[in-house]
Amino acid sequence: MASSPNGSSGSNNLSGRLEPKLLTVLREGLTARDVARDAIAGVIVGIVALPLAIAFAIASGVSPAQGLATAIIAGFLISALGGSRVQIGGPTGAFVVIVYGVVQRHGVDGLALATLIAGVLLLVMGLARLGTVIQFVPFPVTVGFTAGIALIIATGQIRDVLGLDITKLPAEFTGQIAAYLDHAGSLSLSAAAIGIGTTALVAVWPRILPRVPGSLVAIVLSTLAVQLLDLNVETIGDRFGAIPSSLPAPSIPTFTWADVRAVFPDAISIALLGAIESLLSAVVADGMIGTRHRSNMELVAQGVANLAAPLFGGIPATGAIARTATAVKSGARTPIAGMVHALTLLAILYFLGNLAGMIPLATLGGVLLVVAWNMSELHVVRSLLKAPRSDVLVMTTTFALTVAIDLTVAIQAGMVLAAFLFMRRMAEISEVGALRRMASEEGRADDPEALARLDVPPGVELFELYGTLFFGAVAKFKDAVRQMERRPRVMILRMRDVVVVDASGLRALEDLLAQTKRDGTVLLLSGVHAQPLVAIERSGLLAKVGEDNALPDIESALARAREILAA
Repeated sequence: MASSPNGSSGSNNLSGRLEPKLLTVLREGLTARDVARDAIAGVIVGIVALPLAIAFAIASGVSPAQGLATAIIAGFLISALGGSRVQIGGPTGAFVVIVYGVVQRHGVDGLALATLIAGVLLLVMGLARLGTVIQFVPFPVTVGFTAGIALIIATGQIRDVLGLDITKLPAEFTGQIAAYLDHAGSLSLSAAAIGIGTTALVAVWPRILPRVPGSLVAIVLSTLAVQLLDLNVETIGDRFGAIPSSLPAPSIPTFTWADVRAVFPDAISIALLGAIESLLSAVVADGMIGTRHRSNMELVAQGVANLAAPLFGGIPATGAIARTATAVKSGARTPIAGMVHALTLLAILYFLGNLAGMIPLATLGGVLLVVAWNMSELHVVRSLLKAPRSDVLVMTTTFALTVAIDLTVAIQAGMVLAAFLFMRRMAEISEVGALRRMASEEGRADDPEALARLDVPPGVELFELYGTLFFGAVAKFKDAVRQMERRPRVMILRMRDVVVVDASGLRALEDLLAQTKRDGTVLLLSGVHAQPLVAIERSGLLAKVGEDNALPDIESALARAREILAA
């Protein structure tokens, strides 16, 4: 991540509190003006969320009603229970790839089960205070899978935007491309005009009248055009039937242990992606209104929302960055805006649900093309291509696996690859060698004067250790020790620039101690920092070395060496 969801470490206790921001706001006090301002913002973002909830549901392979139910149920709970003042929750483009794949493999019931499991995982993450762990997802991994998702979303809209006669679109990227090529002759000029026109209108509308949602304008105009001109363009009602004017009654899906095992990998992806997306959205909101969210409470709210939404037929939900930003720009400053946004969608469903069936699918496809373009953040991708090669490799690998295989594999491979490359970097900056030789070598002559000031008696060899003594650098450490030309009476291992030692490093020090004892050499440790010193003490190595042989600085170590030589 580019930044920690919690900001500075000094505020982790505050940001990690398990108290909804709504309670904080109510305790601080609200005026009628505050409530009116947030209610207006909620109505605006509710109107903006309407086409997106429907479009994301259709792109995910489920019905529009399921998308609306998710935005209503999950959106209300995320705002009411969340750790952010202005988070707007609901279905997002990030989930399209996962949800579509789960529906294709396990059906709608499998999706409901995966969402419930993801809700439990998110709830556990929040209660276990793991909100800050999300910051350890590397930025190139996030950019890679986000760009890959954007490409898949855009590719999935070609059928509706061009009106191609494809009964069932394959889930795989390559399969979709093949299907488009096979059915290119079924292109509908009316649908293409609607789809391409919608894309252009939504893209340029913010420059014309930014306070009015461009997607809403496109939906109204295209729906009127199709109905008044009697255009042969497929609508929501043609494909999915009438949209119900109320939420379905809650029901608990039935499942077996085999079902749980089958969807569990997808549930992990949903939980991880939901956590990342929601906390990134909360960070964006913090930057816009100058507040600090509570990451753990946000994860708890996401967990509750994803437990509740499937009971009403909903799909996975998380914080939506674009809708949250829209709410802030519309004046939202408290969770009331997000709650009103959900109630606005409920009112639209109740009073205007039957009209939603007239919306052309080509219009929703055009809206999602713009969403995919904004989601790709090509300017970020271009800037990251100038980063170190290892980061570029992580980003491109994650992107390719997201597109070619699936998001679960992409995130796992990206994280593992990033971890290996990080360990390689740490091993590269870890060095060890005889101090006399290091000071005389080109590029390591930065401390010759300090060495010259030291009165090193004959029979004493100084070794300097730089960096982190962890399992990735142990081999280099052992190789440097083996290159020792003679067996000194005293060996001083200077560790002033070592800040971390792990179990492998401790084992390497134990091996060194055993070797020096066999050679009749006394090992002295100099300038050991707090963390390595605690680790060395707990492992019992300090007792083996001898507390008298662990010195605070090089002068003390040389004085101790003279005592040993004199003895």
